[in-house]
Amino acid sequence: MAGGSSNYWEDLRKQARQLENELDLKLVSLSKLCTSYSSSRDGHRGDSNSDTAPLLNNSTQDRMFETMSVEIEQLLAKLTGVNDKMAEYTSTPGVTSLNAALMHTLQRHRDILQDYTHEFHKTKANFLAIREREDLLGSVRKDIETYKSGSGVNNRRTELFLKEHEHLRNSDRLMDDTISIAMATKENMTSQRGLLKSIQSRVNTLANRFPAINNLVQRINLRKRRDSLILGGVIGVCTILLLLYAFH
Repeated sequence: MAGGSSNYWEDLRKQARQLENELDLKLVSLSKLCTSYSSSRDGHRGDSNSDTAPLLNNSTQDRMFETMSVEIEQLLAKLTGVNDKMAEYTSTPGVTSLNAALMHTLQRHRDILQDYTHEFHKTKANFLAIREREDLLGSVRKDIETYKSGSGVNNRRTELFLKEHEHLRNSDRLMDDTISIAMATKENMTSQRGLLKSIQSRVNTLANRFPAINNLVQRINLRKRRDSLILGGVIGVCTILLLLYAFH
């Protein structure tokens, strides 16, 4: 009897592990489907004719999601039934000596079931939220695309006119800047010319008022020239004497 009970328990554990493995694979596939569904929506939003768009359209993905959701719900129901059978087995009077170990194993399987259930509901909620959001925005995007396709030529012409107008405005602005720079340069040169004239007039006035200073400056200049000629003559004579001495 004990051997038969042990085999029954092991069979339940094998069923639980098998269902848990299947649930794990199904949940991973469901998560990937949710991610690819969101990516396909983004791809259609950016460029509906893009070569990188997913091969599966959204309607096919919706059907796949519904099918996988039903399969996962069935697996969760089966795993819940197995866990209930394991709980009934632990309350059997004949297995009270192993009740602590069995309860630990049962609790671990219950935790795994709870985690899978929570993950499934979370993934399903995310998928439904993405689909609902995209359905709400789908009509808006369709209206925008219709407007663009209907008024694309007019928009193109308007854009060209705006660009040409902007180019003309930039040219006018550059011409104004150039004229402003030229006027400022002219005013600066006029002011410098007036300043030089005033300096020259002051120098002439000083020279006329003080002729002695002018004569003194001329004498100083003559003396400097004379000293330079004398110094140059001395240097030349010395150089000639040195050359004669060197070749003698």
